[in-house]
Amino acid sequence: MAQLSPDHFALTSALLSVDDAIARVSANLSPVAETERLGLLEADGRILAEDIFAPIDLPPFFNSAVDGYAVRFADLDPAGVTELALAGRVAAGTAPDRPAATGEAVRIFTGAPMPAGTDTVFMQEDVRLAGERVGLPPGLKAGANCRPAGEDLARGRLALAAGRRITPEAIALIAALGLTQITVRRRVKVAIFSTGDEIVSPGRPLGPAELYDSNRFTLQALLCRLGATVTDLGILPDDRAAVSAALAAAAHGHDLVLTSGGVSMGEEDHVKAAVEAAGSLTFWRLAIKPGRPVAMGVVGGTAFIGLPGNPVAVFVTFAHVVRPFLCALGGGRPEAPPALPVRLTFTHAKKAGRREYVRVMLARAADGVVEAVKHPRDGAGMITSLTETDGLVELGETVTAVQPGDMAGFLPYALLR
Repeated sequence: MAQLSPDHFALTSALLSVDDAIARVSANLSPVAETERLGLLEADGRILAEDIFAPIDLPPFFNSAVDGYAVRFADLDPAGVTELALAGRVAAGTAPDRPAATGEAVRIFTGAPMPAGTDTVFMQEDVRLAGERVGLPPGLKAGANCRPAGEDLARGRLALAAGRRITPEAIALIAALGLTQITVRRRVKVAIFSTGDEIVSPGRPLGPAELYDSNRFTLQALLCRLGATVTDLGILPDDRAAVSAALAAAAHGHDLVLTSGGVSMGEEDHVKAAVEAAGSLTFWRLAIKPGRPVAMGVVGGTAFIGLPGNPVAVFVTFAHVVRPFLCALGGGRPEAPPALPVRLTFTHAKKAGRREYVRVMLARAADGVVEAVKHPRDGAGMITSLTETDGLVELGETVTAVQPGDMAGFLPYALLR
């Protein structure tokens, strides 16, 4: 198991920025150490554990990038049409049977090896054929329409660095290098709970004061997309002793214990106190909206994160706290997704010193600029404000107000999950 020592952390009651919170914990985090060898498709979504260096040149030989005619550039007349003798044919998957002689053009197809001596390819639609002669127009540069060996990646060069999440495009590169297996970090093991006497699992009748639990399902879906192994431990009651015992038990065999609800200051919010009883807290308030009550700490040497209970706050704080932490825990390199510039159509005021995320729809204005339209309902319990929007506008700590026409950074949901 990945272990965290509580001795590394001192509880702060200060309202931490998101960046400070992640830096505070990640600085003392040791990622999971265990690795495994997997086939390429099995490795999709996993964290690469070792650097991959190119065992071959990519492409492995000098080849044509188009269907056309391979020639020696030195044979061309720079001022007019050049006529060369048509000599030979090289298809993809076959090797030339001899070098090209001076004054010869060789019919060649995309991906076929260039005959020795040739260095330039004319596209077939630019060439005029007359019997066994090939008419070549002027103006082509030396080396045109050719792919040198190692043009994409030279043998011995770094192809993919350890810590990278394997994606379909990474799989394409690995396969092109002829590799069939790679070494990845094992999956991070996460235990999840929801808390609260008022919530029940979907599928059973609702009582007069009960709500269906959506947070556990949101968290499982988000965690699985990030390659974690998830243990759903159900719903914890509003009882401090029960929560403390459950957290201590869940710490064994998991790398992270993740809860939702119960981290505010209400009389029935017991998670904060339960963590302090079973382990230690690092912080419990973030300068973020939605989602200020976020707790992070250590229980039995295992990392603990407690998220708010409101569904939108769960999504936002997962994206900006759990996601980078989980990446680092799994041996990856957490990087904030790039915010894309959009023009705002709304007025919004906020407190200084707090990062705020506003749910928006995108629309293209008459002048072609992409604009962000604020969702009319912005409560942290409004799940439809997530399903009816495209992403979040990020308003930084120094911003206190925005007006229509201002530019701001937009984070599509696809980059946050």
